[in-house]
Amino acid sequence: MTRQPDPNALAEQLIKPREGLPPVHEWDPPFCGDMDMRIARDGTWHYLGTPIGRQALVRLFSTVLRRDDDGDYYLVTPVEKVRIIVDDAPFLAVDVEVDGEGEAQRLTFVTNVGDRVTADAAHPLRVTFTDDGEPAPYVRVRDRLDALVSRAVYFDLAELGTARASDDGVDFGVW
Repeated sequence: MTRQPDPNALAEQLIKPREGLPPVHEWDPPFCGDMDMRIARDGTWHYLGTPIGRQALVRLFSTVLRRDDDGDYYLVTPVEKVRIIVDDAPFLAVDVEVDGEGEAQRLTFVTNVGDRVTADAAHPLRVTFTDDGEPAPYVRVRDRLDALVSRAVYFDLAELGTARASDDGVDFGVW
C-alpha cells in the first residue's frame, strides 16, 4: 500500500512569499509519488475522493501547482513534488471584467481560486472543440496553467463578440 502524502503537512512546508506566488519553477525537489488529489472539470478540488471544502486550502494548493514538460500536474514545495490528476484545466474562469471598447478593449478574467489575468499575448484566450462539437474556451493563467472559461463567462464573451471579414470568410471573436 502506497502512503498518501498528507496535504496538511504539505501546506506547512510552503514558503509564504511577501508578494506574488511561490517560485515553483525554481524548485527542483525529488518526486515523492502520486497524491490522491484530483481537480475536476468544474474546478472542484478533491482529496481521497472527497471535495475539499476549505477554499483557503484550495487557494494555497493552487499557488504551488505547476505543469511540467511531461504534461503532468504537480504540487511542488522546496522539498517535495507530488503528482495530481487534472481532468481538464486546473482553474475555472468564473468572471470577466470588460474595460474599453473595440480594439482598445481589455478582458480581465477572475478564476475560482482568485487569480486575475488580463488576456494578452502572454495570456491568450483560445477556443478548442470537444468531441461532440461544443466550444471549450480557455485563458492562460500562468506558465502552462490554463483556466477553462465557465459557461456563464462564455455567454458574456459571446455578447461582446464581433464579426469581421477574413481571407477564410468571416471570423467571430472578441477584442
